[in-house]
Amino acid sequence: MDNLKCPSFFKCRGKEKVTASSENFHVDENDENQVRGNWSNKSDYLLSMVGYAVGLGNVWRFPYLTYNNGGGAFLIPYAIMLALAGLPLFFLECSLGQFASLGPVSVWNILPLFRGVGITMVLISVSVTIYYNVIIAYSIYYMFASFRSELPWKNCSYWADQNCSRSPIVTHCNVTTQIETLIHVNKSWVDFNNYTCDNGTEIYQPGQLPSEQYWNKVALQRSSGMDETGKIVWYLALCLLLAWIIVGAALFKGIKSSGKVVYFTALFPYVVLLILLIRGATLEGASQGISYYIGAQSNFTKLMEAEIWKDAATQIFYSLSVAWGGLATLSSYNKFNNNCFSDAIVVCLTNCLTSVFAGFAIFSILGHMAHISGQEVSQVVKSGFDLAFVAYPEALAQLPGGPFWSILFFFMLLTLGLDSQFASIETITTTIQDLFPKVMTTMRIPITLGCCLVLFLLGLVCVTQAGIYWVNLIDYFCAGWGIMIAAILELIGIIWIYGGNRFIEDIEMMIGAKRWIFWLWWRACWFVITPVLLIRIVSCCRPAPNWGPYLEQHRGERYKDMVDPKKEIDHEIPTVSGSGKPE
Repeated sequence: MDNLKCPSFFKCRGKEKVTASSENFHVDENDENQVRGNWSNKSDYLLSMVGYAVGLGNVWRFPYLTYNNGGGAFLIPYAIMLALAGLPLFFLECSLGQFASLGPVSVWNILPLFRGVGITMVLISVSVTIYYNVIIAYSIYYMFASFRSELPWKNCSYWADQNCSRSPIVTHCNVTTQIETLIHVNKSWVDFNNYTCDNGTEIYQPGQLPSEQYWNKVALQRSSGMDETGKIVWYLALCLLLAWIIVGAALFKGIKSSGKVVYFTALFPYVVLLILLIRGATLEGASQGISYYIGAQSNFTKLMEAEIWKDAATQIFYSLSVAWGGLATLSSYNKFNNNCFSDAIVVCLTNCLTSVFAGFAIFSILGHMAHISGQEVSQVVKSGFDLAFVAYPEALAQLPGGPFWSILFFFMLLTLGLDSQFASIETITTTIQDLFPKVMTTMRIPITLGCCLVLFLLGLVCVTQAGIYWVNLIDYFCAGWGIMIAAILELIGIIWIYGGNRFIEDIEMMIGAKRWIFWLWWRACWFVITPVLLIRIVSCCRPAPNWGPYLEQHRGERYKDMVDPKKEIDHEIPTVSGSGKPE
């Protein structure tokens, strides 16, 4: 393979040694690439990749999906989808970025006609960084709010309304009046007139947990809908500013600085998860929670349902962060002969095992919450925002030393989010560097900080009283089906048009020649299995419930069950998974 030459559209490395400019402070003298720089060492790269792949979804979405799809049975399709879709795409993107030493846009010199795919990835990363840092801001706010002797959402306080209760609320009942007349009235009338409900006639409705009302009324100051923007929630705006200051400070020297920060931000979540697991395992009811998660309650008949396979595929796809541009970006700073194959295996397995491990930490404490409240685990399990900012804080509030555990939990969410944010911003700055290398050489700090400032200002709409609706909206249209379509086009462009066999020869220039049997699996996935799976997932997309003729007299039998657009009041935006929360 030594006789193979790099295609003309790629800039191969290792040919010349150029002295680093004193102004080009993000490049060391020992770097192989004296224009863009390289990772200081292999562990910087691996931890950055793990931090990018392991994000909030590993903690607040995977455990719920496992529970909802048959417990331990879900791990079977999850592992199969990792092998068939996740790992092949991950390896492909890492190899592409490392081979060309270019970011997600310029790397499409491989096929200029498909450069729009790279531009799409960068635009998606720009949009996602806007709202992702807002989620980090929520975590910062809750972390600061936990620095007190008693968690503010432990009890219904001044901000709560009459529906705030951990137990069901009586709404109506029968009352026998002084003239022995039996009447059915609401509870407020009973209390106002000093009557007592007749035994056994009470009608109950579920109360709202203190943590739920705190989330909506205090943290978000949530308005009635997107059309009611309201004011900027000043403390969330300050937390958002702090989040962007942290990101900017970590990235001011590019990978040279962020590669050191990830030693803490990528490893600390594992310490917290281990602490939470140990603490959770010692609580009453923990075994019940774990049993629901991945134990005796596992339902293997779920494997016969199509939904479990779709959920496994989408979770693998989004969890590994393929088609966002970040994998190619981070890999582009590798040395040319780095073994990107082993890196892909290590990062993918670490990501998936982290998801399983996080589930034990989450469900052990949710099991305790169900035990002390006298409920089934199924009644307290949530996903997304409802897990991170309602269910889990509620559980932590019931623990002795609740503020300590709350601080740990939200600091873990902060570090989980920051890792992914570092890579997303690096994707943006790397794209600028590839397009304007001379400018970035001398103005990396102003450009990096300028990007953070602009994205902070764009994110202010997400910390208004209607901000949560904007977060859901951006998530649905930017982090949904568009990424999957970009991945399909990426496979078509590289494997079917540029040539899969030709791309394999490019990879062998980096990692050395391999026997044909080594590439048999990758050829099968890249050429057939992975694109077919992705197309099948996209084909599962369905029209919105309110799709159909606007006037009822035109709907006929075919659209008789559609949701009437005039009566629809739901302001939440559904995501790919069908929930109203970003993952």
